[in-house]
Amino acid sequence: MKKVGWQASALAAGILIGATATAQQVANVGFKSVGRGAPLAADLRNYEIVGAAIPVSFGPNGPVRDDKAFVGSARNGDAPKGVEPLPIDLYTSKDFYKDKALWSDPRYFRCNSPVAIEEQWGANGARLIGQAGASTAAWGRCDRDYPREAIVSPYPFKTAQQHYEALLAETKKRGGPTQHTYATVPGEWTGRYMHPGNTPGQAYWYRMRHNQVPTILSLLTPEYQQRMVQQSYHEGVTDRAQWPSQYCWPEGFMRRWHEFATWEWDVTVTPSLVQILAGVARNFITNVHIGREFKMDGAVPRLGQDVPRWYGETIGFWDKDALITWTSNIQGWMVHGAFEYSNKMQTIEIYTPNRDASGKFVGLNHEAIFYDPEALVEPVRIIRNYVKMSGYEEGDPYVFIDCVQTIFPINGKATPMSPGAEIQYEVPDIYGRPWAHIWEKYFEQGMEKPETEDIFTFK
Repeated sequence: MKKVGWQASALAAGILIGATATAQQVANVGFKSVGRGAPLAADLRNYEIVGAAIPVSFGPNGPVRDDKAFVGSARNGDAPKGVEPLPIDLYTSKDFYKDKALWSDPRYFRCNSPVAIEEQWGANGARLIGQAGASTAAWGRCDRDYPREAIVSPYPFKTAQQHYEALLAETKKRGGPTQHTYATVPGEWTGRYMHPGNTPGQAYWYRMRHNQVPTILSLLTPEYQQRMVQQSYHEGVTDRAQWPSQYCWPEGFMRRWHEFATWEWDVTVTPSLVQILAGVARNFITNVHIGREFKMDGAVPRLGQDVPRWYGETIGFWDKDALITWTSNIQGWMVHGAFEYSNKMQTIEIYTPNRDASGKFVGLNHEAIFYDPEALVEPVRIIRNYVKMSGYEEGDPYVFIDCVQTIFPINGKATPMSPGAEIQYEVPDIYGRPWAHIWEKYFEQGMEKPETEDIFTFK
């Protein structure tokens, strides 16, 4: 497996890799915890991207690509040297549902990562599909992958509740939880933090650039494996991606971790509430209610009414200067280039200060563990870091975002419309997988959905 050359940070050229506090991948909590700070099985910064791509750097006005460069193993429909292609793959299939026995083979996806599949037609940059269409899709690199054991949770808990209660019990043994006042609350947290894509040393698997698709599918239950392959087919073959943000649909909870979904974070800390505000196409607001407890008499733990919320509801407590949170009551949704999740999604998230050699606060380590028994075969973990740029006394203020729809799904294609245009419009069922409804109505005639079954076995 290749681990050198085009590294994880190459998609954000100029990002530094070092041993500073801002570059560390896992927080040093100072003791062996039952449920936080466990080391990663593999550091993604040492791994090369998997899928075919055009290199990108981040400039002051956003991502910039070098259209003359190419990362991958073959283009224009040619097979890479030393790789025997399958007789049928995603890009030549007439019915991807019937190919389920092939989904566990990286060659079915031409050894591309989920994002590489999404970007083949030019999303976020240069087009890799040739003029002859999907059959000319570029190949990624079959000898690279980020290991599954570095994605799944290293902790023994089956549910978020078990995890939260174990961390709370651990904190109580350490004399906590800490009851902060305005005099003791870590006010140094309050301020603006750098966009994660620009954060020095930042690298995490959910950016979906370092993973072979079958590795991600192996994390999912049979139904959600099928949903992800369906998305890959329509993003990579029919060129009919259904990005929620382009229609002003909700962004959804998991978009908080997507590569371009949020920019700077605004963090405000009080004794009873910690608020995290960010946005690009929509506003992401996380309110951590300190010291509160969930109601346990509904479909899932919750604070308010027994109705799922787009970003869930969150409680938390302090272990000295570390904030431990539990989010539940999340509305299931999708993330383009990634996988769908259900209403049963819950997370444990730990925010731990990063400090430099002198002890100065420089940002936050964010460790998140995801529990979703409907979508995931076992919990997964994402670790990333946020670098503090300033307090609120300087810099531009947060700009609240109102999404005004100008793109509509016309005959299944995302189509820009001018003011005054008249169209026939089918009101989407937002709670009924509207993206899948569009695909199945317009682009899956003659296909047959098989009964789902688990094609992966991990013991």
